[in-house]
Amino acid sequence: MQAFLEPLKELADYQEIVSSRRKKTGFLQIAGCVNSQKIHLAKALSDGFEYRVIVFSSEEKAKQAYEEWRVLEENVWFYPARDLLFYHADIKGAFLTGKRMEVLRAIVEKKGREAITVVTTMDAFLDGLPSKEELCGNRIKIHAEEALDFQKLQENLSILGYERENQVESPGQFAVRGGILDVFPLTEENPVRIELWGDEVDSIRSFDVESQRSTENLQEIEIYPATENWKQMETESFLAYFPVKETILFLDEPVRLQESAEIVEKEYFHSLESREEAGIEADEIPIQVEQTDHTIGKMNKYYGIAFTMLESKCGMFKVRSVYSLQVKTVNPYNSSFELLTRDLKKLKRTGYRVILVSGSRTRAKRLAEDLRDYDLSSFYSEEMERQVNPGEIMVTCGYISEGYEYPMLKFTVISESDIFGKKKKKKKRKTYEGKKIQEFAELKPGDYVVHENHGLGIYQGIEKVEVDTVTRDYMKISYADGGILYIPATQMDLIQKYAGADAKPPKLNKLGTPQWKKTKGQVKKAVQLIAKDLVKLYATRQQTEGYVYGPDTVWQREFEEMFPFEETEDQLRAIEDTKKDMESTKIMDRLICGDVGYGKTEIAIRAAFKAVQEGKQVVYLVPTTILAQQHYNTFIQRFKDFPVRVDLMSRFRTQAQQKKTVEDLKKGLVDIVIGTHRVLSKDVGYKDLGLLIIDEEQRFGVTHKEKIKKLRENIDVLTLTATPIPRTLHMSLIGIRDMSVLEEAPMDRMPIQTYVMEYNDEMVREAMERELARGGQVYYVYNRVENIADVALHVQKLVPDARVSYAHGQMNEHQLEDIMYDFINGDIDVLVSTTIIETGLDIANANTMIIQDADRFGLSQLYQLRGRVGRSNRMAYAFLLYQRDKMLKEVAEKRLAAIREFTDLGSGFKIAMRDLEIRGAGNLLGESQSGHMAAVGYDLYCKMLNEAVSQLKGEKEEADYTTTIDLDIDAFIPESYIKNEYQKLDIYKRIATIETEEEMDDMTEELIDRFGDLPKKVQQLLHIAALKSLAHSAYITAIEQKGKDYKFILYEKANLDPAKIPALLKKYGNNMIFKAEAVPYFLYQKKGRSGKEKGENVLQMLREIIESIRELRLDQGS
Repeated sequence: MQAFLEPLKELADYQEIVSSRRKKTGFLQIAGCVNSQKIHLAKALSDGFEYRVIVFSSEEKAKQAYEEWRVLEENVWFYPARDLLFYHADIKGAFLTGKRMEVLRAIVEKKGREAITVVTTMDAFLDGLPSKEELCGNRIKIHAEEALDFQKLQENLSILGYERENQVESPGQFAVRGGILDVFPLTEENPVRIELWGDEVDSIRSFDVESQRSTENLQEIEIYPATENWKQMETESFLAYFPVKETILFLDEPVRLQESAEIVEKEYFHSLESREEAGIEADEIPIQVEQTDHTIGKMNKYYGIAFTMLESKCGMFKVRSVYSLQVKTVNPYNSSFELLTRDLKKLKRTGYRVILVSGSRTRAKRLAEDLRDYDLSSFYSEEMERQVNPGEIMVTCGYISEGYEYPMLKFTVISESDIFGKKKKKKKRKTYEGKKIQEFAELKPGDYVVHENHGLGIYQGIEKVEVDTVTRDYMKISYADGGILYIPATQMDLIQKYAGADAKPPKLNKLGTPQWKKTKGQVKKAVQLIAKDLVKLYATRQQTEGYVYGPDTVWQREFEEMFPFEETEDQLRAIEDTKKDMESTKIMDRLICGDVGYGKTEIAIRAAFKAVQEGKQVVYLVPTTILAQQHYNTFIQRFKDFPVRVDLMSRFRTQAQQKKTVEDLKKGLVDIVIGTHRVLSKDVGYKDLGLLIIDEEQRFGVTHKEKIKKLRENIDVLTLTATPIPRTLHMSLIGIRDMSVLEEAPMDRMPIQTYVMEYNDEMVREAMERELARGGQVYYVYNRVENIADVALHVQKLVPDARVSYAHGQMNEHQLEDIMYDFINGDIDVLVSTTIIETGLDIANANTMIIQDADRFGLSQLYQLRGRVGRSNRMAYAFLLYQRDKMLKEVAEKRLAAIREFTDLGSGFKIAMRDLEIRGAGNLLGESQSGHMAAVGYDLYCKMLNEAVSQLKGEKEEADYTTTIDLDIDAFIPESYIKNEYQKLDIYKRIATIETEEEMDDMTEELIDRFGDLPKKVQQLLHIAALKSLAHSAYITAIEQKGKDYKFILYEKANLDPAKIPALLKKYGNNMIFKAEAVPYFLYQKKGRSGKEKGENVLQMLREIIESIRELRLDQGS
């Protein structure tokens, strides 16, 4: 760090400031400071103190400072403040608390004299925390091989705020299964599994949330509380964690700090009063909030330094003396390398020391080389300890947000953002996301299910049934007219949860009637038709040749570097594939699926840029005027530094403007035209059209689609859609259309704070006022058209000064667009609207969304809606409100339980992929298909489509038979082994799909890891599953046992060699006979000792027989 800090020693006042730091408490004010220079100065002045605390007025500034300090040293933490008004309803509560706990833990566990730095905001000092002693006394320590009171441990976890779940999925949860306890401590990356042997800890291992499998062994684990106030206690401020004599405080603009603290404090106490007046009961353990003057009073007892830009007063902070520096910010160069080199030459001549800071090593090296090309001797160094001599230019890798200069010292630091004007720092992604949706859509009794051979029924739960002294788990399914079907749990793979398009219940099938066969037949016909179309389309596309683009140019790279966010991996892959398509001979027809805000537009923009460079024209077709306007703005913004002409065609343009665009398109003067179906009109022609981009294809009508087809005959097409394409369908379409799926959400530009609470006017007013006070706009979602006007009036009464307007889908299109247009332009503060806003609008200034009666929305809708805010670098808020229910008075807990389903939104929003799947699939395949899909359920439909496509492509048809095994062997998962129904079903389902020895071993390993040692019954279940797949490969449709007789029934079209049968029979002597009937079978009779055979012996014997039968196959190879 010497490179940055050494020159400071030449400052006139520097030595004096250093020596007087510890003389008295209170603050030394240093005036004349600028942004990043404060951090470097603070770093220099923090030497010799064990604890350093840097305080900012806003979270944005604090995060930036944290990033800059992280480059300078390792042990630095960011401590976020909690939202005092709404903290109790915060969905990400556990995540935030976890971040805060990590910092407390780092302070408490600090070793010896090592230094620790904490960056935070002023309001983080206001709320009460448990004291250091209280926190240390309440953490739970567990060592391997020590004795442990298991019951007590569970109680302690509950007291500390951990919630008991069936399966641990996010921080702050624990689960118990027999002698295994899983817990996800707030301060750890991964959850931990503690296994007991008797009452001694046998092992401690961390495990992976996704797979629930163990990853590594640990010797000990410390569990910190999952909430900060787990009981009524004496609290103290965060400040109290820092010993007075060992700590130095750095304040950024003290006056700002005092203001921000006072705003938060006033907001909190004001809301306390108005909530009391409104009669809203307080929380069970109220939060303790300290007043600003107290907090500042405490701060004055520490040693500290206050940075200010001007020599101003410092409010209530006690200033001992004032020093002033001369520091300037660096003038931005706006990507002009000429200006930069000219300045650098001047600086070099006058003997300046110059450091250029770049964000990545490769860019830093490139910068040093570029400067050498301009005869500027500069050197690249990672040696931060070396000093820069006068007249030297050093390039290094690091991060500072903006440069600064000490004119008196002839020392200057220039950051990459000063040179290239990249104010928006690319954000790194954090990988904290909840679990993906489990494959096995959780079955609850009462759900509709589809059985491949019997049709639609209702699942009634698992029942244990005993037949001839053998117990097994059966799934009970009821059909129309009281028909009931019991299916052994081992055949669960024949069942899927029914997912249909509408909420109305489907019609049940009758057992033993041909009705289901008929339905399946109709669907099969329809599916074959669609498969034919798809395959035909594919073939014609393969034969024609398209324009071949050259590889990426320097311009392209420069253009892509200017994208202000970090690309997600999916996005990079999609961009890569799109370019490959353009550079190849085939005509591109790529579909890009990704949710709202997943960066589809950027992919289109890059493809458009590539096309324009080779003199081709691009059409970007969108469904609505408003979207056209928005994309137009985005394009203009991205292309502003390049000679590309972008035009807009929509009804927001005058006739004259439209006419001019049409003329210039024909002459080839317009490179990119963005528009609604207006661009499909007869009068629009192109000079050399190269690329068509269609946004939200599913929203165009049939006539438009025909016109699009004509337009796209032999040009590259890129289609964007937000309807997520489910995995299963994706697989069946994979060979027909090139698809890129963006599944990875971009790191929330700023995470959206989501709150779930019951509706009351007070809260709503606070939420709206908070947003309007920072000059933002509010979405208020209310989904009933008939009284939306009254709701808008009510909102207007709550915030009389705001401009409130309302919109809904029954207005005519123009009216609606005008309102939206006003909202985009900021002429409306609060827009009360139905869910029409969920489709694609991007308004960076609307960062608070209030959803009334949120419990009436589907998860996916909430998810889409919530995606409308938080599209800029500001903190965004989403409030999900539900009506107060008279019955729920008892405790807040029960109330939250009702909305329990919602709170899952936080853990990576476990979207109900199901209902999206259904909606999306209908559109993708055309309307006529959705009826067929409803008839057989989604999963089965996809399975059939798959088969049809592979058949047409000439892959060989799979023999259509299933194998069942029915033996007198106890094979089930006992209650004592897996208690939870869902987990049990999930395991049954997965065992049913086992096909190889490896899969069986893998499953065995997982079961031992998650649930403890395997009972014999479960082992046998696994073996039977493995036998089943072996038998299937030998063309056996069923194995049945009656006493000592085992019957192996063969598939009637079995591809076996009859000539080999006699040899097989001979091998088994008179124990085996073969019956060549309509349905042929082998019968094996076990002669000899009576008495019950042991399960494993029987299985071994069967395995041998099946292998012998398998050897009769004619197609041995496969």
